[in-house]
Amino acid sequence: MNILSDYAPYFGALIVVVLLLLLIRASGAIRYIPNNRVAVVEKLWSQKGSIRAGVIAMDGEAGFQPDVLRGGLHFFMPFQFRLHVHSLVTIPQGRIGYVFARGGRPLAADQTLAANPAGTDFQDARAFLEGAGQKGPQRQVLREGSYAINLAQFVVVTRDETFALKLDSADDALLDQMSEIIEQRHGFEPVVIKDADDQIGVVTVHDGPGLAAGEIIAPTVGADPAEPSTFHNSFQDPEKFLAAGGRKGRQLQVLVEGTYFINRLFATVEPIAKTVVEVGQVGVVVSYTGEAGVDTSGEGYRHGELVETGRRGVWKDPLLPGKYAFNTYAGRITMVPTTNFILKWETAAVGSHKFDENLAEVSLITKDAFEPTLPVSVVVHIDYRKAPLVIQRFGDIKKLVEQTLDPMVSAYFKNIGQTRTLIELLQDRSEIQSLSSEDMKVKFAAYNLDLQEVLIGTPRPSASGDDQIERILMQLRQRQIADEQVGTYERQKFAAQKERELREAEALAKQQTAITESELSIKVQQNAGRANLARSEQEAEQTRTLAKAEGDRLRYLGEGEAKKVVALAAAEAERVTKVGLAQAKAIESQVEASGGPRYQLARQVAERFAEALETSGVDVVPKVQIDGGSAGASGGVLQALMTLLMAEKLDLPVLGGSPRSAPAEAEETAEA
Repeated sequence: MNILSDYAPYFGALIVVVLLLLLIRASGAIRYIPNNRVAVVEKLWSQKGSIRAGVIAMDGEAGFQPDVLRGGLHFFMPFQFRLHVHSLVTIPQGRIGYVFARGGRPLAADQTLAANPAGTDFQDARAFLEGAGQKGPQRQVLREGSYAINLAQFVVVTRDETFALKLDSADDALLDQMSEIIEQRHGFEPVVIKDADDQIGVVTVHDGPGLAAGEIIAPTVGADPAEPSTFHNSFQDPEKFLAAGGRKGRQLQVLVEGTYFINRLFATVEPIAKTVVEVGQVGVVVSYTGEAGVDTSGEGYRHGELVETGRRGVWKDPLLPGKYAFNTYAGRITMVPTTNFILKWETAAVGSHKFDENLAEVSLITKDAFEPTLPVSVVVHIDYRKAPLVIQRFGDIKKLVEQTLDPMVSAYFKNIGQTRTLIELLQDRSEIQSLSSEDMKVKFAAYNLDLQEVLIGTPRPSASGDDQIERILMQLRQRQIADEQVGTYERQKFAAQKERELREAEALAKQQTAITESELSIKVQQNAGRANLARSEQEAEQTRTLAKAEGDRLRYLGEGEAKKVVALAAAEAERVTKVGLAQAKAIESQVEASGGPRYQLARQVAERFAEALETSGVDVVPKVQIDGGSAGASGGVLQALMTLLMAEKLDLPVLGGSPRSAPAEAEETAEA
């Protein structure tokens, strides 16, 4: 008890402090705000009185103050202020937050959403209100992040949470309706257009002034980079879009691949497929919007106007194969094939383009009063540069086929059918096809079409029970059978002749072995004879060659021997000449030494006579002496005989039975 009595004064002081703190707490004089929260200040009383309009007290009046409080200790006049503490407004990644302003200037008559001319991010309520900000759903949205927003002035709606300071139960219904509309338009997420989807986005703006008279789609605005104030960043900045003159309604400008954070209360996006012009086609554009253009079709074309690209009307230049971000609400693209396509006048056949799905066979009346139907096919080509002319003139290819080509082709072949009988129509098919191709090329060219070829089928009966054509065909078949039989007989005759030749050939073939052996024997003998002949000719040629060579050798040897003999003879003659000359000189010397030539001659004669007697074996003294002359004769018979012998040995002529004079002989001998 003593202890309690000792600390009693302290307990009393503590109680006073606690009571004082509770009083301060109750009075709101000191407040602590965490750093992750924000406080809206409400002034309970003021000497300036209450606010006259709006929700926010801009001049210190009693009511919600424009400025919010962030984390920390804050001191206030007791019992004058109330704080409404709430968390920061947080927008998740890839989401969009929508803002609703409770206070501000009222909307204009043509406005759907409120403007924020100051361009703030709604964290400064004072700047928003002083900058002529408008109340109601805002055009500007919040991207991902955290914001310290005065929730008495602004309400932020997200998919997961609505950030608001509850003031009136009626606000809940309004905010729920707003959230439902946004959810229906998928407005809490950005617009994502993927390249793989081959889509574009058609934008419809729900705010701003309406379209001008005569316009069905809003023109493109803010496309000039030289004027950044008009650039609206693909409808993501509504204020700049409207400042550039943008109008509400469906827009001519489209969105291509990318991600766009667009306020769905301001604009909705409708995905549509890209326009794909396949290879073998061109797209003729009929524009519903744009300024009126100048006609470029020329003076000779009176079926409509062709205008430049971007103008209202049929564009003179078609779209070539490719993908195009074309707004199909602003115009129509008609595909025109540039490859050859076939139109078939036949009920059971339809081409790939289905231009001929309503065509049927051409009904004919022939010259001989038959009524067949004729299937016809036409191959057509359209020049891509003339495709706009065709569309301007006929609207589309199917109308061209059904309203122009069908009656034209049918009338042409009806005229052809009236000039020929049914049989001629069958037999002259190739001629009719060639003639029709030439004639109809001119007719098709008048419609800017290139006719490639006309193909004609076989005429058919007009009714299922009509067998007239079948009977005609039967007659033609019988006639053909008869012709074929004649040909068959001719061939059989020819075959019989060939059979006879075959039998002869077979008989010949049986003896062919003997004939072949004999022919081979003849050929062997002929070949042996040719071989012998060739061998003989070769041996003869060899002999001739050897003989010629031998003759050439002997001739060369003879010529050499002759030259040798001539040379030897010339040398011998020269030697003999020199010896004779030497002997002559010796003899001359001897003669002169022995008394003259006569005596020398007699001596030589005697020597030669003696040599002759020794050689002949004649007796010097005859065994029988015959005296044939008188004693006075000179020498007698012996003398005459010796004279003859000496004349013969010395080769001296005998004149008148006696040799010539010795001096003459000596001279001749010397000359010799």
